[in-house]
Amino acid sequence: MTDELFRTDAYLKSCTAVVVSSVDGAIQLNRTIFYPSGGGQPGDSGILRTQMGSELEIIDTLKDEEGNIIHVLAEDVKTFPDAGDEVTVELNWERRHKHMRMHTCMHILCSLVAGDVTGGQVGVDKSRLDFNIPESPDKEKLEKEINRVIAENHPVSHSWITDAELDASPELVRTMSVSPPRGSGRVRIINVDGVDLQPCGGTHVKETSEIGPIRIGKIENKGKQNRRINIHFA
Repeated sequence: MTDELFRTDAYLKSCTAVVVSSVDGAIQLNRTIFYPSGGGQPGDSGILRTQMGSELEIIDTLKDEEGNIIHVLAEDVKTFPDAGDEVTVELNWERRHKHMRMHTCMHILCSLVAGDVTGGQVGVDKSRLDFNIPESPDKEKLEKEINRVIAENHPVSHSWITDAELDASPELVRTMSVSPPRGSGRVRIINVDGVDLQPCGGTHVKETSEIGPIRIGKIENKGKQNRRINIHFA
């Protein structure tokens, strides 16, 4: 399995790695800083640089059916690295950092809406969470509260608990449509200090002020008890 460096340090922008497999532009590495698509957060993009100095574009990162992290090269790449080659991978950091800011903001939003999360999607300029609530919250009040929490600059950290510990604390899970990442015997917990505590496998900023001010976009009615709240960077 690939060593997932992004789980412990989301601020790594590049790393060296060894190619485990290379099949038709699908590259698996022994270690990576690239987040694979999942949990509503898109896969990372960037550059793979070979020892010969070639720069190959990574257009997406995902997991295959066996759970391996796959770096997907652009279709116009004609020469691929071989298994055993040492390479360097570099993130499209601007895109990733916006995902980190948005994802952390979604935790704050989740803490301020009293309802289970039925869906969500992280984006570069726009993100959303869907809640199982009968009525839409007050848009202006919610926007003001989110920006207040952001400005308070709460630290954001992660820790790990066992699958059994999570089973004993089901109230930690707010998402109805996405299950916490399991399988390794432990589950990653994100703590926005004094604000939100829940399982999450995504990438986040170190403190809430790094998010910057946001605005609430549309609050949409998506069903009898389903409200979609869209957020944007201000």
